[in-house]
Formats: sequence, C-alpha cells, structure tokens
Amino acid sequence: MKKAIFLDRDGVINKEIGGWVFRSEDFEINKDVTEALEILKGKGFIFIVVTNQSGIAKGIYKTEDVEFLHQKMNRILLESGILIKEIFFCPHHDETGKCLCRKPDSLMLEKAIAKYEIDVSKSYLIGDKDRDIEAASRVGVKGLLIEPNSSVLGIAGMIS
Repeated sequence: MKKAIFLDRDGVINKEIGGWVFRSEDFEINKDVTEALEILKGKGFIFIVVTNQSGIAKGIYKTEDVEFLHQKMNRILLESGILIKEIFFCPHHDETGKCLCRKPDSLMLEKAIAKYEIDVSKSYLIGDKDRDIEAASRVGVKGLLIEPNSSVLGIAGMIS
C-alpha cells in the first residue's frame, strides 16, 4: 500500500486571493511548496489534490477553466520533478444541491484511497480550512491545518 499526501489547492498549493482562482493570471504557487513536496517525495509519498470548486456550480467559471488551471499547476510542479498523481475536484455547492464529494464530506478522498491503494494510517491531508481536516478525519487520514498561503516547508520536515 502507498502513503499519500492529500493537498487542498487554494491557500495550500497556490495563493488564496480572497475570491475564486480560475484565471491563469491569478494562479501563483505558494512559497516553499515545491521544496516541501520534494522533501515529501523523498520520503516516499505520492501526491493527490482534493479541492472544492464551487464556482462551477455558481456559474462563475466552467469545468474547462479549472482543468486548464490544473494543467498549468501540473506543468509548474513537474518542472521541479513533482508529479501530482491525480486532481479530484468537487464542482458542487450546497446552494445548488447536496453531494458527497464536497469537503467536509470525503468522497474525493475515498475515491483516491481506493484507486491508488493508499494506506490511510501513513497518509496526511494538508489543508487551510477546518472542512479539509474534517474530510481527512472521516477516512482516517491525519489532517494538518495551516494558515492560508503559509509555508508548508516546516510541516514537510515533521512528516515521516
């Protein structure tokens, strides 16, 4: 079984700007992210992104916008040798209908755990909202809460 680092996107991987990040010009990788992921890669972790993207349900942007941005993110991270195994995103919002994938629910994590045969007891989720940590808890993954846009380098050194 594999051990994984689940990552929220906005506020953890890239800058949280106080609104929706869906335009290429608004996307900026947070300080120390690539260095932290290099350390964790050296410890044998795989990386999976789990992100709520309610702007789709609200009609603010389209699925294609999110997919384009994720391609950009993957290109940037690959330049540093970081491979994201998969990006799971929830396009829903409670205002437009309930779902099981929107964090704090855990369907995105459950799908990844099954697909990649992940050992939850050796895996972590790094998030910047309580709902991220709650989703991790629901599947037995250790949740690590950070301040939005803060460095994850210190956390990477603590994870084994």
